Formats: sequence, structure tokens, C-alpha cells
Amino acid sequence: MKYEFLEHTADIKFRAFGNSLNEAFENSVLAFSSFVSRGEKIVSRRRKTIEIKGEDKENLFYNFLEALIGLLDDGFAVSRGRIEIRGKKLKAVLFGDDVDNYSGLDHVKAATYSEMFVGRNGKVWEVQAVLDV
Repeated sequence: MKYEFLEHTADIKFRAFGNSLNEAFENSVLAFSSFVSRGEKIVSRRRKTIEIKGEDKENLFYNFLEALIGLLDDGFAVSRGRIEIRGKKLKAVLFGDDVDNYSGLDHVKAATYSEMFVGRNGKVWEVQAVLDV
């Protein structure tokens, strides 16, 4: 399982998994894309490269999610990504398409620190977030 959506009263909560921290972040992109597109597949016609910094892993994850939201607001719907994390820096090559090619995409207002988690559960990396919608 790459990700799962969890119960939340008003917002969207998900947890993504990976054998590495990079993979867990990559799977968080899949969860974000699945929510935004309401399960419709977003085609990988374009790509964007972003670089993010954070004070720690949670702040890096928060800033990464905010970047995904910013790209969506700017007209780029992400479908998947390749992530490389080194210390407090993240470089992502994101694949996706123009939002104009899809009808009914959901909007995300912001990432939150509420119930955020970045860490290991045994050998598996997990990232968890709540997105304000």
C-alpha cells in the first residue's frame, strides 16, 4: 500500500508509506493527486522541478505540501514525482498536466501541522498530513 486516507471531521487526512523517506514523500504526491483529481488519472504531460528547504523533516514535508498547493493554484496538477531528500533540502521532479484539461478538480487551501507525522514505523517510513480544504 502506497497511501491511505484516514477519517477526519472536516479536512483531508492521509498517510503515505515508503521503504525510504524519499519514497514516502513520492507516495504523498500520489495521495495529493488522488484527492485533488477525485480519483481521475492526471496525465504526465509536463514536468516541473522544485527545491524546498525545511528546518526539520516535518517542516520540510509541510513546505513540500504547500509547494504542491501553490503549483495547483498556478495551474499545474501534479500526478507523480521523483523526490531526493538530503538533510534539510528536497529536490523534486514533478510530473503532471494543466488544470484546464480536467473538470471538477478539488481545491486545497493549505497544509497544516495538525496531526503531522514524519518518521519510521519499524522499517517503513511514514508521512502523515491533514490538508485544509
